[in-house]
Amino acid sequence: MARGFILSSQSKATTTSFITRVRLSPPICQKLIFMSPPPLCYLLRLPPNVTPTRSFCCKSSLAQDQIDVAKYKEAFSRQMAVAGLKRHHRIAIGVSGGPDSIALCFLTAAWKTECPHVVSQSGGFIDGLLAIVVDHGLRAESKEEARIVSRRVSEMGIRCEIAYCSWSDGRPKQGHLQEEARDMRYQKLQNICMQHRIGVLLIAHHADDQAELFILRLSRNSGVLGLAGMAFTSQTFSSSKHLYDEGSNNEGILIVRPLLHFSKEDMYKVCQVGGQDWVDDPTNQSLLYARNRIRMSLRSLSSYTFKSELQAVISACRKTRAFVDQFCFNLINQALTIVHQGYAIIDLEILNPSKIVDLCLAKFIALVLQFVSQRQRPVRGRTSKLLLDYIRTFPCKTSLTAAGCYLCPATGSRGTKILVCCSVDCPLPSKTVPTCIHSVGERKWYVPCELEQIISDGKLNSDHFVPDASDVYFLDSSSDTVLTEAKRLNIISESTYKNILLLQRDEIKYFKARIEDNVESETQSKDEVEHATTSLSEPLRPGQICYFMNRFLVTWKLSKNIPVSAVPERSYCDWDLGGESWYHHLWSCTLSHDMVVEVRHMIETDWLYLAKLLKCASLDNLQQQRICTACEREQSTEKRNLYLDYLRFSAERALKMLKSTPVAARRSLPVLVNNQGLLLSIPSIGFKNCPCLTVSCVFKPRVPLGGGHSSFMLPVISVK
Repeated sequence: MARGFILSSQSKATTTSFITRVRLSPPICQKLIFMSPPPLCYLLRLPPNVTPTRSFCCKSSLAQDQIDVAKYKEAFSRQMAVAGLKRHHRIAIGVSGGPDSIALCFLTAAWKTECPHVVSQSGGFIDGLLAIVVDHGLRAESKEEARIVSRRVSEMGIRCEIAYCSWSDGRPKQGHLQEEARDMRYQKLQNICMQHRIGVLLIAHHADDQAELFILRLSRNSGVLGLAGMAFTSQTFSSSKHLYDEGSNNEGILIVRPLLHFSKEDMYKVCQVGGQDWVDDPTNQSLLYARNRIRMSLRSLSSYTFKSELQAVISACRKTRAFVDQFCFNLINQALTIVHQGYAIIDLEILNPSKIVDLCLAKFIALVLQFVSQRQRPVRGRTSKLLLDYIRTFPCKTSLTAAGCYLCPATGSRGTKILVCCSVDCPLPSKTVPTCIHSVGERKWYVPCELEQIISDGKLNSDHFVPDASDVYFLDSSSDTVLTEAKRLNIISESTYKNILLLQRDEIKYFKARIEDNVESETQSKDEVEHATTSLSEPLRPGQICYFMNRFLVTWKLSKNIPVSAVPERSYCDWDLGGESWYHHLWSCTLSHDMVVEVRHMIETDWLYLAKLLKCASLDNLQQQRICTACEREQSTEKRNLYLDYLRFSAERALKMLKSTPVAARRSLPVLVNNQGLLLSIPSIGFKNCPCLTVSCVFKPRVPLGGGHSSFMLPVISVK
């Protein structure tokens, strides 16, 4: 006998929430166990003044032999092992309260406590396990629902924390709600993981989610790599300002999806056998959202043959993705050089692009450009075709600007090498933050060092499943030919082929209609990107760290202890300081501990100014570029000449380093100026206008080369 449903509702006549318990008959409960639940309105006859919000579904009494929970636990344990996870590792779980995340909580708790001597419990909670519930704040009742979910997860022995979202405009833009809610959700999840020093986040995506995503991306003309769906494991890197300093490594967060071999039906079974309640969100029934439309369409195609063949196509795409990722990793190690001043060099002779298939070469180029520009947008369509044609032209004789990067022949290479540097002329995506500043004294969040070992173990495990080229089917296939090739290879039958095409056509038709209805909003969004600017005006105070364009960590301070290396050797050999320190002897500048500087890109006038300094015979010739006060004119001639000598030395050293930096790459270097726009330092080439100034600049991109660890291959595990 079922315990029933609990419906949290809100009366239209009053603002007071109330809870209604409704008893269900056994036959309906059996449907609930083995089938996707029908819409709530079919199960409950609600009072006319009640608007359904979320249904809280409860377990029914069920004989243990009807569902073998041991097979689910064993399959889950194997997936965790492949990901490199052990029971003592600190782990977080993203929880919505639905059957998927509740099943994930149940299986993770069971896995963690399977060996009591490995993981203990304190205060009634399992050590090293945290559930995170994100309240998007888009509905009045969401806060109470989050509390209910949190309480139920806590009853499972899992410590739970609720993250509350706040929106600058009150709520996400119409037409972008799901996308922006997802971005906000992952940002909250990552931040809480960092606060608790947790490096691994479990997400409850399953096989049915992969099927929905496959149809969605197929209807959006995605390529084979996109049709591979969600990765089994993947690193994600937060833009939070608290995560970075010069000495820390940004390992990000490792997202693990251990349920990708489980079906939606399995989620309900796990919840039932575990005696767990879950939440069904009625917004999942809305046809406004593509995933909901596809999900409902897939329910009508529930035959075992269709489902298994659809998963077989996805698996073939994942094999292709795994092979391409590994192939590109080898190319990066062999044919690419990264220079600490923020640019890359591709050796065309080693790369031999004419011998590489389009899919692999396009992915390689995209990885390089995404790293150099730190724009994580996919490079596809006409841009990808343009880049393929460019890199296959040997020797390289022309330049090209694409995907936030400037490409040209490397100096002295006679076209055998391509220089790839960040283009400062390209507009920034609307969500890009040019600078991110925090004080050294602020609390910084670090993930534990165990994450590096987890990733290493996971990579070692997943590499065993990467196929050979002979086992990869779709290397030469496009989004238009994947299904045809799958049918030719007998991966799918004629019936499944036709059904997938019908799903694709229906979604394309609906999507085009939605596009026409939202032309105005889409145009506005496009304008936001086109008019994004690289104006960097946020002030940087002494001791603060600036993350410049997600590429360079910049910090500065003043010091009375001037290092010998900051002063020309001939000066401290030839001048008698009379017992004075360099700080007191030098011609004083107006730099002070309470001043602020700004960080911008290098421009042509900066290196022209260095050349002028080198040839300057008197400080009076630099009157327009001086940063000193009028009272400093009273300084002795000896001190003025000493300061001029220092400026020449600093400029000479900087120009020597600048000569080794390609002109195209110079423009992306960070430069420090005062509030009047006068040049203070170009740290990447060692220039400072005063030896009292200590500046550090480290090339440390937010997202590493290759986008971090990801794995699309995992062993085939049956839970049937």
